[in-house]
Amino acid sequence: MSSRQQAIVACACPLVVAALAGCGGTGKAAERSSKAKAKASPSVEVAAVAGSSAVPSTAGAGGTAREVRDPEEAKSFPLPASVHHRSASAPRVAGEAAVAPGAPSDAEVRRELSQMHAVERTAQRARAQQLIPVAGGESVGGNGTINPPPGIPAVVAKVIAGGNAIADFPYIWGGGHASFVANGYDCSGSVSYALAAGGLLSAPLVSGDLANWGEPGPGNWITIYANAGHTFMEVDGMWFDTAGRSGPYASRWLVATPPLEGYAVRHPQGL
Repeated sequence: MSSRQQAIVACACPLVVAALAGCGGTGKAAERSSKAKAKASPSVEVAAVAGSSAVPSTAGAGGTAREVRDPEEAKSFPLPASVHHRSASAPRVAGEAAVAPGAPSDAEVRRELSQMHAVERTAQRARAQQLIPVAGGESVGGNGTINPPPGIPAVVAKVIAGGNAIADFPYIWGGGHASFVANGYDCSGSVSYALAAGGLLSAPLVSGDLANWGEPGPGNWITIYANAGHTFMEVDGMWFDTAGRSGPYASRWLVATPPLEGYAVRHPQGL
């Protein structure tokens, strides 16, 4: 091999390695990931668990985590990608459905309700405790959706609306990563969709990247729990998780608190 050929191979290696980083994705998703990198939150690489199945990340917002197979997948009633289910609308469309024209801005809501938030949060948790789960798991009953309480910031109402839009979609590993518009979603695809409905994400992130996204610690309105293999979140006192559902088409909104040990705790900035 000539010196020129050796130089070309040496330059190409880092590009090949970069293309292999991440979870449940496709080549097209990785291409979109690089274009969105300039807008992304920084994240650190999460090592795959030895002996587990690791796949490339579809983190479209510059994520670099290497994702392992969801350890909670068996509790999520997983279905194959070939399952026949309608596709979701774009997250932005789902989120806009929650906000009426003339709704107060987030800044106005925060200013007016800063002293009332603790009371509202306590009341929401009390309401959640009164809900009766569907047999077989912890999913809320009825049509599987929850109503955004009055007075919450518009962005939080949109996140709830996004969660409602895909609440009863089947769990499909890797679902929601090649595109937000899908007929099934895994854990990080579900959380990413709901966050995108609130305008908080522009592209899906894998759970390993969500473990480093946003700000550390619990939020006032939204708290994300994530590690290399699984993620879920709390939105205004209600739990949104694929694991623990009552069936393959039961709601992702859960009545009971999932186990919290072993997860990084993050929240969107300002929320």
